[in-house]
Amino acid sequence: MRRVLLPLLMVAALLMPRLVSAHDLFPGFLELQATGASTYQVLWKLPLLQGQRLPIAPRFPDDCALQGAPFSRQEATALVYQAKLSCREPLEGRVISIDGLASAGTEVLLRVRPWQTEALQTLLIQPEQPEAVIPTASEADQQPGVWSYLRLGIEHILLGVDHLLLLLGLVLIVRDGWMLLKTVTAFTLANSITLSVSAVGIVQVPAAPLNAAIALSILFIGTEVVRFTRGQTSFTLRHPWVLACGFGLLHGFGYARGLAELGLPHHELLLALLLFNVGIEIGQDVFVVLVLALERAFRQLQIRWPVWVRRVPAWTIGCAGAYWTIETTVSLIKGGV
Repeated sequence: MRRVLLPLLMVAALLMPRLVSAHDLFPGFLELQATGASTYQVLWKLPLLQGQRLPIAPRFPDDCALQGAPFSRQEATALVYQAKLSCREPLEGRVISIDGLASAGTEVLLRVRPWQTEALQTLLIQPEQPEAVIPTASEADQQPGVWSYLRLGIEHILLGVDHLLLLLGLVLIVRDGWMLLKTVTAFTLANSITLSVSAVGIVQVPAAPLNAAIALSILFIGTEVVRFTRGQTSFTLRHPWVLACGFGLLHGFGYARGLAELGLPHHELLLALLLFNVGIEIGQDVFVVLVLALERAFRQLQIRWPVWVRRVPAWTIGCAGAYWTIETTVSLIKGGV
């Protein structure tokens, strides 16, 4: 084990931090809850990337103004602002934009609760079109609304470098088709369980130790891929589905953390949770299929790769896991749980 870990730790020191910090970036979140015909309680979650706030901000119509100084607090991945907004006219049918979104590399989930109704309108504001028109009551039913959580689930897994590295590692250590199906299924079912119980508040895991544990799981799978490329064996390599199940439970809490940053609409909680979960699984399956297709394409080309090239994926996973383990452990020690 020491022969594997030492080179990983040495190479990890040279790894670019941007690769492994990509998991820290969550979508922004803007909630407007009407307290009158044209007054609103505003909740704005500004994402943090490596501790730095993103240069984005909501822009309201010119006749709207914040009342008083916004209340703010800092969370693990966002700055949270709360304020009161007063407009001359209701926001329905009007445009809200997000300044700086086009170059920020993230999205903003906009949730609007109109005056004197239980209806909840959910919109996804994207960089390519950094504005949204607040739907009127008659238009609300035509909006995608809670279905935005399906896309958010897909994007969360496909943009989550940490989760993708673990999936890549699992694919690399399994060569039998039936065993791969068994392994991926175990990972899927396990993360679905912990995602669900955490999202509804049954089980809560502090962010700092969770991040450290997820990082350690990537480091571990990296060492196992190195073993595999060297022709060695271990319990994990003989029974990869057991590892997939255990790490699936762990990473499910990570998925739930991403969902918590977005929030769940109370009146459609189960549907939003289901859609986000399905999106996660779709993203995972797409990634696995792409890896297998790429591997098959290279095999059909019959290229004789040097030994060091065949070990690049293993060292990439291991180095990223080593770097992130150091980073999150230091953060855990300095900041506590």
